[in-house]
Amino acid sequence: MERSMLGWLSFLLLIASASVDFTDAGFYDWKSVERRNLLANGLGSTPPMGWNSWNHFNCMIDEKIIRETADALISTGLAKLGYEYVNIDDCWAEISRDDKGSLVAKSSTFPSGIKALADYVHSKGLKLGIYSDAGYYTCSKKMPGSLGHEEQDAKTFASWGIDYLKYDNCNNDGSKPTVRYPVMTRALMKAGRPIFFSLCEWGDMHPATWGFNVGNSWRTTNDISDTWESMISRSDQNEVFADLARPGGWNDPDMLEIGNGGMTKNEYIVHFSLWAISKAPLLIGCDVRNISKDTMELIANKEVIAVNQDKLGVQAKKVRMEGDQEIWAAPLSKYRVAVVLLNRGPVRYSITAEWDDIGIPPSSSVVARDLWEHKTLKPRFVGNLTATVDSHSCKMYILEPVS
Repeated sequence: MERSMLGWLSFLLLIASASVDFTDAGFYDWKSVERRNLLANGLGSTPPMGWNSWNHFNCMIDEKIIRETADALISTGLAKLGYEYVNIDDCWAEISRDDKGSLVAKSSTFPSGIKALADYVHSKGLKLGIYSDAGYYTCSKKMPGSLGHEEQDAKTFASWGIDYLKYDNCNNDGSKPTVRYPVMTRALMKAGRPIFFSLCEWGDMHPATWGFNVGNSWRTTNDISDTWESMISRSDQNEVFADLARPGGWNDPDMLEIGNGGMTKNEYIVHFSLWAISKAPLLIGCDVRNISKDTMELIANKEVIAVNQDKLGVQAKKVRMEGDQEIWAAPLSKYRVAVVLLNRGPVRYSITAEWDDIGIPPSSSVVARDLWEHKTLKPRFVGNLTATVDSHSCKMYILEPVS
């Protein structure tokens, strides 16, 4: 093996070990985390992929939309790319529980019930997600939360065939999320069905520092909106906790807005690139029943998805920031590195990624694959890579050393 390859391997081993050893940072060491983990459900080895109803539909949902969305994930080919979760957000239940204290699907919008809907989604080879809240009511205040009913609700979800639970943080009793969320974790573990647990705690008490013991993903930010400023700020807030994400537990800067119309195509490319390299959940937030060609081109980019789903599971960091120019990098399996050159500013820039910034030995010869142009660049690169990047745009590459 060449010296440069040995250097590369050392770099990757260093990064991989850093992603699971928090002793120096004052967190639990890995063995302690394993002993104390309440959520040993085996889910989330890579970030979840799917769709959620909230960003586009808000409370205007019904079982017809959910069924048609499942159909659309199949017919568009998105399901084959890994988009497997069909997640119902807020407003699916009646405001009152039944006489046994159980949650009840809203009769006007989900007349067939959630079990029938889960059966339909499962028949398509997909998974159904649902929403509740660690409070007395959900954020809409149009349905009950699960506070005080955790075991009953977890058993209900399991009996319906639910595969994913998004658990919000509204209208609670004032106690800390670190108290309320583990109650649902324990309830899910007793429910008899593996259910992906998404902590929607909005980054309130930095759940990245405790979420791995409790959930499979945790929100690091407030809700996203369909603007450049909102999207880019969420990625900034999420990046701070990069060292704490790993297989089984992921930082979540909120769902994708691609296709909802508030940003330009280039801005949506930045959105998808940053979420992918950050190992964020890839949850589509548009109406996939009426998806545009441009939106499909973005969210169906197999090469970018592969970065998100890489088995090494290391989240990207900003390795350089010079004004509006940023370089994000993350090691991948097979000695590769993913790189995003980001231009946050109003004018075009020439941006250079130096090997020593992204951890590649300086003398290494590298093959660069452009993931949005779908082409391998020539000639090979040594020492650095430079590209011209338009305003509010990015370039995304996989760099692979040549032995």
